[in-house]
Amino acid sequence: MASAAQTNVVAFTPESSRTTLLGACRAIGVESQGARLLRLGENAIYHLPDIDLVVRIARGVDVLGDAKKEVAVSRWLRSSGLRAAEIADFEQPIVIGNHPVTFWKFIRSPGVLASIADLAAVLRQLHSLTPPVDLDLPALDLFSRVDARIDRANDVPVLDREFLRYRVKELRAAYAELTFPLEPCAVHGDAHTANLIKEYDGSVTLIDFERFAFGQPEVDLAVTAVEHRIGWCTDSEYDSFVSAYGFDVTDWSGFPTIQAISELKMTTWIMQNVSHSPEIASEVRTRLDALRDSSAPRHWKPF
Repeated sequence: MASAAQTNVVAFTPESSRTTLLGACRAIGVESQGARLLRLGENAIYHLPDIDLVVRIARGVDVLGDAKKEVAVSRWLRSSGLRAAEIADFEQPIVIGNHPVTFWKFIRSPGVLASIADLAAVLRQLHSLTPPVDLDLPALDLFSRVDARIDRANDVPVLDREFLRYRVKELRAAYAELTFPLEPCAVHGDAHTANLIKEYDGSVTLIDFERFAFGQPEVDLAVTAVEHRIGWCTDSEYDSFVSAYGFDVTDWSGFPTIQAISELKMTTWIMQNVSHSPEIASEVRTRLDALRDSSAPRHWKPF
């Protein structure tokens, strides 16, 4: 029988997250009228246009520590001079129906996407910062949430879940043997362009701090490198990323291991929503099949 936590995660849908949103708005005394769901992934992200507030709803209370960390990281980054999402003026996070909820000031944007060169510049600045001792960043766990996603994937065939568990074991062992060329530092942990917002003045603001940790910067750089290998950015775009940061992670002998871990995480991430649509179910199948053959083309779609 599934645990209560498992049930909550499986039921994390647009409908259930809206119920949580209504409770969160009541708790802080704001209206939820006109709320618009921006994204449903690891979190449900809502915009309240009447008061320019963004509400982030996490999947379960087991990640309450990450929500608290997001608030602290936002304060630190802004005090350090790095453009970062700003928390709203409420005591937070709060927990509504087993879901940690945080509130953020809305960032106005013309809808122009940040480039991967923009991302490289932000990462270069971030990786140069020295986090204060009292921030107490956790050590980077590259496999964070992967086991839980597999365990909770009741809509995925048992044989696929057994394969994924074996693959996790293999990759944990390979990761433990890596020697890294760069010095450890504060890392974003989910460093892709979707976590940048380009504002009207052309500046970019970093968002989404739940994976922040202290660890190897190669992990942040590998996100774009893997997306390039999959075909989500061009050769010239990737060259601009390398030029802006000053290091090409694909030249490192350990990159294939990080790429394999990244692809595993990308698969288990979308696997959480396998029952939401036929398109997502098809993509999950495509990615699972590709994980079994490292030489197969990655015709993956971004979601």
